[in-house]
Amino acid sequence: MADLEKKAKEAFIDDHFELAVDLYTQAIALNPTNPDLLADRAQANIKLNSLTEAVADASKAIELDPSMAKAHLRKGIACMKLEEYQTAKAALEAGASLATEESRFANLIKECDERIAEETGETKNQAVEASVNTLSLKEEPEDISCQAPMVTPSKSKYRHEFYQKPEEVVVTIFAKGIPADSVTVDFGEQILSVRINVPGEDAYYFQTRLFGKIILDKCKFNVLSTKVEIRLTKAEPGLHWASLEYKKETAVVKRITVSSEIAHRPTYPSSKPKRVDWDKIEAEVKKEKEEKLDGDAALNKFFREIYQDADEDTRRAMQKSFVESNGTVLSTNWKEVGTKTVEGSPPDGMEMRKWEY
Repeated sequence: MADLEKKAKEAFIDDHFELAVDLYTQAIALNPTNPDLLADRAQANIKLNSLTEAVADASKAIELDPSMAKAHLRKGIACMKLEEYQTAKAALEAGASLATEESRFANLIKECDERIAEETGETKNQAVEASVNTLSLKEEPEDISCQAPMVTPSKSKYRHEFYQKPEEVVVTIFAKGIPADSVTVDFGEQILSVRINVPGEDAYYFQTRLFGKIILDKCKFNVLSTKVEIRLTKAEPGLHWASLEYKKETAVVKRITVSSEIAHRPTYPSSKPKRVDWDKIEAEVKKEKEEKLDGDAALNKFFREIYQDADEDTRRAMQKSFVESNGTVLSTNWKEVGTKTVEGSPPDGMEMRKWEY
């Protein structure tokens, strides 16, 4: 391992950063708990602009040795390049407390403060503009290859998906029977990092730069029997995330302006026939058809809407009560049905219906 580390450092000095990363990776495979190797690979990843990988390496090094100042420094630098100045500042301040003689920490912290002040000013201006009648238009993405780097295994062990509410994004990793102490989740200002390390199995890593920024103190995760559920609180409530991962596309806000000449133009009676809004008529007809649903169709539609908008406990209650009662009881109260067998029988003449959810 010492030979690999020596060759990796030589490659880095010679500006062969890809080779350095490869050699450090081989050395880490032999000694995965060596924080120096992880911190040095983070530095090489920064040179390659593999910034999320650099944050992951530096964070792991800090986890193994919280007193390693260079790991805090490299995490701070990588986060600054990702424009995550709050996270960068926190890492740099931790490093500065460990290496008081190192001037770079103070300079970088000052730069973070300036960037944070700029961002705060921009956010206020955007909020003022949003109060006016606006229309949000998205530009076409330049290229899917512009997507920010994401650290995932070459063949993912676990499937993941996400859904969102106005205030939060919920990420689900479907990992069954995972011990809670084998799951590590790190939150950055705009980074999510998940590591599942079960003894005797290959480690699972998932890290991505998120579509939007999050509030670190309000984010949390829970390890359940069939999955890991991660709740990310949006820094900008109401912002719709087009995807979980950050993409290099921008939302352009254009103000709709109406010229005063048109706005104040007088109107006069006219014998011309009124313009028919066929789109509106079509929408009303469609709505009317939907409202005319009856019988099983209406009932199934109603149940599907409840199930779709329900939380995890409500869904479990609906499934359990419906199955155990042979389709005669549908409860949304998990506390009521979770600890007992649901029994039920239809009234005389009641037809059994199958609800598809």
